[in-house]
Amino acid sequence: MIHWYFGAPRRALALICLACVLMLAFGLYLQHVVGLEPCPMCIVQRYALMLVALFTGLAALFRSRGLQVTGGVLALVSALGGAYTAAQQSWLQWYPPEVVSCGRDLYGMIETFPLKRALPMIFRGGGDCSKIDWTLFGLTLANWSFIAFTVLTLLLITLLVRRRTAR
Repeated sequence: MIHWYFGAPRRALALICLACVLMLAFGLYLQHVVGLEPCPMCIVQRYALMLVALFTGLAALFRSRGLQVTGGVLALVSALGGAYTAAQQSWLQWYPPEVVSCGRDLYGMIETFPLKRALPMIFRGGGDCSKIDWTLFGLTLANWSFIAFTVLTLLLITLLVRRRTAR
């Protein structure tokens, strides 16, 4: 199984891209169906996941070893950024600050600010980064996000190392 996965780098990159798209879809489900409001750190993690999906998806399309490695490295940097943000959010959830200053709610932003200023604020998220809205097996969404980004990071490192030694 492992040889099949890492024996075909383009297939591995495509599977990583698919996993990221599925995680993004789950985040959108939690937001739009369950009603969880994403915080600014959640939005940053979504951007990181989108970048990993974009870079691995593009790298999977090309046969060029150089483009695959470049895409893998860019995806790795994005995954590390996502893991860092998820770790920060997990820390905030374990040790919440006394005063929350993570952002405003969506309706408050639209009512208070002109649309030109409100739009960038919307993409920053509006929920409280230290608030725990959802758990699975005792782990928060930020904890699961950290685990996912760590797994993505390890897969990308393994793929890049195997790619380098396969010369």
